[in-house]
Amino acid sequence: MKAAAITDVGRVRELNEDNYFIYEEEIKLYIVADGMGGHKSGEVASFIAIDVIKSHIIKYLDDEREEIAVKGILFEAFNRANEAILNKSIEDSTCEGMGTTVTLVLIIEDKMYIAHVGDSRAYLIRENEITQITEDHSLVAELVKNGSITEREAMRHPQKNIITRALGNSSDVKLDLCTIQLCKEDILILCTDGLSNFVDNYEFKKVLSETEDIMEACNILVTLANERGGHDNITVLIAKQQSSSIEGR
Repeated sequence: MKAAAITDVGRVRELNEDNYFIYEEEIKLYIVADGMGGHKSGEVASFIAIDVIKSHIIKYLDDEREEIAVKGILFEAFNRANEAILNKSIEDSTCEGMGTTVTLVLIIEDKMYIAHVGDSRAYLIRENEITQITEDHSLVAELVKNGSITEREAMRHPQKNIITRALGNSSDVKLDLCTIQLCKEDILILCTDGLSNFVDNYEFKKVLSETEDIMEACNILVTLANERGGHDNITVLIAKQQSSSIEGR
């Protein structure tokens, strides 16, 4: 797996409250986070979340490879990040009410662990088909699920920024956690809603199918979002599986 990423402030916001992390050693770890809150607190929340989560995983994963143990480490990492954000909100009045989305993919050998809270997203492109492998925790996502609006309408819905789950909003963390088998030539896309609100699934697939270099693909996607207004911070992380990395799949 080889990854590249870009985070961009966009054309409207003064501060970039998004963050991302890439770790490619024996395990592969990819994270994006979209902070929220007044002043600079969104930036603080997303930084704390990524710092706590990646530090916990790298420290405690070690030789653990059993699925139940790995999931336990991921759950604890998100809980510790949530606690750290809540504590910072209490200690610093300028950070009151801050929170952040977090979307994470951990790869151990041929297995992907996806941990997620909020409305940042992870997509998987496999055999030229793209699938959104996370579920948005947002009001608009609930409207789509119950058939009130279409996915196309959701991209421009006036309440699309209302999030129903995030780290830092409650002491009770509700985390989506699943596993997927890794296959040859898989492509992962992690992004914040500053990208997914302006670029659809077809365009993600088209850019990746036509662009061999993943950093160039990141640039193209960010440019598209900015050309369509750049109303939010934009972060995209692309990880591409090398065809020779997994035998027999």
